[in-house]
Amino acid sequence: MMTPKEVIKRVIEFDKAPRIGYDFQYGNYTDFYGLNLKMKQSPELSWQKPSFFADRFPQYEKFDGFMHLDEFGNLWGKMSHDLTGGGEVLVGALSSWDMLENYTMPDFDNPSRFAHLEEEADKNKDRFLSGWVMGFPFSFMRKMRKMENFLMDLILEKENVIILREKMTDMLAGVIENYGKLGADAIFFCEDWGVQDRLLISPALWREIFKPSFTRLCNAARKYDMKVMMHSCGYIYEILEDLMEVGINVFQLDQPSLMGLENLAEIIGKKATLYSSVDIQSVLPTGNKQLIEEHATKMVKLFHQNGGLIAKDYGDYRTINVSMESADWMREKFFELGKRP
Repeated sequence: MMTPKEVIKRVIEFDKAPRIGYDFQYGNYTDFYGLNLKMKQSPELSWQKPSFFADRFPQYEKFDGFMHLDEFGNLWGKMSHDLTGGGEVLVGALSSWDMLENYTMPDFDNPSRFAHLEEEADKNKDRFLSGWVMGFPFSFMRKMRKMENFLMDLILEKENVIILREKMTDMLAGVIENYGKLGADAIFFCEDWGVQDRLLISPALWREIFKPSFTRLCNAARKYDMKVMMHSCGYIYEILEDLMEVGINVFQLDQPSLMGLENLAEIIGKKATLYSSVDIQSVLPTGNKQLIEEHATKMVKLFHQNGGLIAKDYGDYRTINVSMESADWMREKFFELGKRP
């Protein structure tokens, strides 16, 4: 009998996979085990009342919510009624480009942050081991400058953007190398590039500024024979070919219907794997059993060709107002058509 690791490798490589892959964290079955580097712990890195930061950020003394710093030096805030736990950056670590020359990256690439994972990796060696990379350069750079500034920076401060990109890429390549040395099967990262109907920036600008870092980081993973798994929200149709070209093997999309399932299958079919739940925007929240089952059926039909499909749970059903009953319908249909483990 194949181990979960062997199944997922066959799925991604389109190598006569005996079934589709599964990552049902709420459905009590997953083929995966996630490896996470150690993050620093301190009071300022945890959610605090605004008074905790009053000396450093007096402008937010009356903020109606909670705040914390991250290891980059960004100040985050979330409103008091926010139950998601996410929040958004209030003050970026690079509020001025004058700070760039003396800025020091967090040491996420320090081997000591990975030492605790050796035992975890050995205990879960039968599962597909994915190393969590917190993002690629854009994900961090836009926070350090704040999105509204960074999108302008891409045109007005291109030289500084590229300098920061290279610093970021150096550090992230070290993170990937540490996972490779642990024997991880893949790296997984989140970087949202789309809105509802287009890319956040022009495809040409993406290729100029960001494709080089994607290429370098995917090559770092390939050096250790690791697959590359990417999450993105939104419409990224214009750069799907580019992403596969640089080495993205798996697309984790929560809104696969946004680009049209047929269009998506036409581009990535038999080349890259779709790793997704039934669409969390247009399908799952409807609570319509027939619609949910039809879309699960369509996904298996379009993407499962000796591999090519991993079905998953969404990570936060409460926030998108999806019942466990709806998620159960999805899971059962995937099990029925994709074969149970």
